[in-house]
Amino acid sequence: MTLVSIPDLIAGARAGKLVSFPTDTVPALAARPDRADLIFAAKERSEDKPLILMAATPADLWPYVSGTPEMWAVWQQVAANCWPGALTLVLPASSTVPRVVNPQTPDTIGIRVPNHTIALAILAQTGPLATTSANHSGEPALTVMAEIDAKFPEVLVYQGEIDAAASGLPSTVAKWRGNGWEILRQGAVNKQKLEP
Repeated sequence: MTLVSIPDLIAGARAGKLVSFPTDTVPALAARPDRADLIFAAKERSEDKPLILMAATPADLWPYVSGTPEMWAVWQQVAANCWPGALTLVLPASSTVPRVVNPQTPDTIGIRVPNHTIALAILAQTGPLATTSANHSGEPALTVMAEIDAKFPEVLVYQGEIDAAASGLPSTVAKWRGNGWEILRQGAVNKQKLEP
């Protein structure tokens, strides 16, 4: 059993270990961006399925993206309107993103700030983490921390219960196409919220 306290989970994540904690959607499987290979291995996930970076604030994520001043104005407005929340923005990646996060599509990176007290408390201490849902590839997302602990014995799993703040639904994924947004996956946030 690897159910741990928040301080132990934070220490483990900083040390480069796989961790799992609740978010406002489904629980995350997470690691430092430079150790994202651990996530692909644990999930038995194809490298053509990108991970996202999750952080406590938009400011923590902006170094990982690259764009023109006009693009930045749009992105920062959307972030101000929708974050923290269940919206993942797929934007052009900067050279700061370790290639291991998205081996097949290193030119883009998905970023998100979750609307969840526990996740934000952890991310504020770890810095941005590479994340995805806690499940084996092709299986439904696990939504109970004890189940995650049972399925992933090598992962440090938050020992508390998931509260009502978790919707159980994945985030909306919106990709920037140069002059507007394409919805890659519809979730709780609708496209109207992305418009100026």
